[in-house]
Amino acid sequence: MRKYFGTDGIRRIANSDLTPELVYKVAKAGAYVLSKHLDHAPTILIGRDTRISGTLIESAMTAGFLSYGANVKLLGVIPTPAVAYLTKKLNADTSVVISASHNTYEFNGVKYFSNKGMKIPDDIEEEIEEVMESGKINELIAINDKIGISEVREDLIDEYLYFFRKNFEENIEEHLKDDFKVILDTANGATYKIAEKVFKTLKIPYEIINNAPDGININQNCGSTHLEGLIQKVKETKASLGIAYDGDGDRCLAVDNEGNVIDGDVILAIVSHYLKEKEKLNKDTIVATVMSNLGLNKYAEENKMNLVQTKVGDRYVLADMLEHGYNLGGEQSGHIIFLDYNPTGDGILTSLMLIQILLEKNLKASEARKVIRIYPQVLINSKINPEKKSELETDTVIQKEINQLKEEFKDNGRILIRPSGTEPLIRVMIEGENQEYITKKAQKLANLIEERLK
Repeated sequence: MRKYFGTDGIRRIANSDLTPELVYKVAKAGAYVLSKHLDHAPTILIGRDTRISGTLIESAMTAGFLSYGANVKLLGVIPTPAVAYLTKKLNADTSVVISASHNTYEFNGVKYFSNKGMKIPDDIEEEIEEVMESGKINELIAINDKIGISEVREDLIDEYLYFFRKNFEENIEEHLKDDFKVILDTANGATYKIAEKVFKTLKIPYEIINNAPDGININQNCGSTHLEGLIQKVKETKASLGIAYDGDGDRCLAVDNEGNVIDGDVILAIVSHYLKEKEKLNKDTIVATVMSNLGLNKYAEENKMNLVQTKVGDRYVLADMLEHGYNLGGEQSGHIIFLDYNPTGDGILTSLMLIQILLEKNLKASEARKVIRIYPQVLINSKINPEKKSELETDTVIQKEINQLKEEFKDNGRILIRPSGTEPLIRVMIEGENQEYITKKAQKLANLIEERLK
């Protein structure tokens, strides 16, 4: 079992569990493992979101890289997918994003990307941990003229802006209508500047909210994890669409013109329908996770598509896409991967794809979402003692209750229980025909888990 890395890099309380000393070691070990086969000093990109601890972690990370002899380009506040895109475009040897994504401000994290702009696989993370825990890390020292050099390159975000212009400007300009307006919620996070630049450049009428980060308001009652304010704003202004990103910009959820939520499963349905019509959906296949709504399975069957489901985590969705040649995948939470464009979830890209479809097909968002029927679903988090997370599978009382529920819902619903990879939580998810009933059942099981594993 890995000591530091979870399902989405390292994520902990900044300057408490995620100390500068730990970050320094992660940087040294990571630079060594990811560049040990190179014949040159590695070049590493570093991006971050708007958390107050961002520059602290960035400084420790930079020091670790430079002391190993790596050269660093500091990208400043920038979305995760922009870092992934630039890593590949600039042929950098690796990159790091300093972010805790959708978590509150006191958390921060470290995510490594390979030179192909993809999150590094589990075995590489395990190798980094092995180096961190061994005495070898003390030998990774550059001296004299081998010490690395850092430079601030916040201007490189303009390359990301050009990426959107190149792929969307002409088509959106052709189909844009005078009465089309978008509300943008940037979660006071990494997209707070670039999203506005993109929409302004593409001449899409917009109003922007939650774009004044102060270091502690990232994801605070806003963004893709708190849609209430966006829903209200869309209704008040009678906007065509609401768009919400998360703190690091790799997720996108939407709100239709009537105030209904368009989650990742609905986005996958809308986009796959569009791509299949244009014969651009590779192998007529969507890749999602086991957390996707039962409605996505039904949608795929009815539209003669294949639905492949993976473990939870966009890295596993991407791995399956790469292995089998699929080009569309994602998660209910709003990580949508368009492999023809970028090898990671990209919130701004997802929103532009959705907007392009609505404009091109002359559809209201409320009409587009009817392509799929979403089944009632409830997700409840049980807070547990992190040291007892592994006991979920061996506790006979919990397992008896889970098995009874699985039997009950086998014909008209679904139950999924899984530990969080980033937090001390067990997630209880039930789908069925009746929202009130499944909520009652899920809450009962969640309470039992909390009581047994406290």
